[in-house]
Amino acid sequence: MKTSTPRIEPLAESKWTEEEAKLLSRFKGKDNSIGPGLVYNVIGTLANHWKMYLKFGSWSNHILGKSSTLNPREREILILRIGWLCQAEYEWGQHVLIGKQAGLTDTEISRIKEGANAPGWSDLDSNLLKATDELHEDAFISDATWNALSEQYSTKQMMDVVFTVGQYNMVSMALNSFGVQLDEGIKGF
Repeated sequence: MKTSTPRIEPLAESKWTEEEAKLLSRFKGKDNSIGPGLVYNVIGTLANHWKMYLKFGSWSNHILGKSSTLNPREREILILRIGWLCQAEYEWGQHVLIGKQAGLTDTEISRIKEGANAPGWSDLDSNLLKATDELHEDAFISDATWNALSEQYSTKQMMDVVFTVGQYNMVSMALNSFGVQLDEGIKGF
């Protein structure tokens, strides 16, 4: 973690408005994955800026939801790679769990840290990792990587690759800068 304590504390439940309580209570841990009755630290933190949180949530639902044209496994490769590149430990820890649910193996998750040149990647997976690295380094996908991905991806999928990496680059910046701490039971790097 970049900070050992939060710079912005999650909004305490005692301070929730009626509107906030209605929405935020849906995110309380029901399976003790983050502690009984607790809200994920990222959600509690972002709730400090309620109007922003509502807009942000709508966009996030596209990236992580059914309206995204990327399959969940490939989306998680992108998210985990940008989280690693940004050294966003909270993001990494949460998306390791989501990535496993999407079909990534422990070996693949470990290889994401190594990048596109790690042995064992398919051409598609390697190109997704390259695209993430290029977007992180240059805010641009090279022609070679774009053309390789375009052989398998539609225009909408190519757009979702860029927007997914961009979204989680921004999320990583926020998590790191706000000092969002790992949720109970979540492992970081």
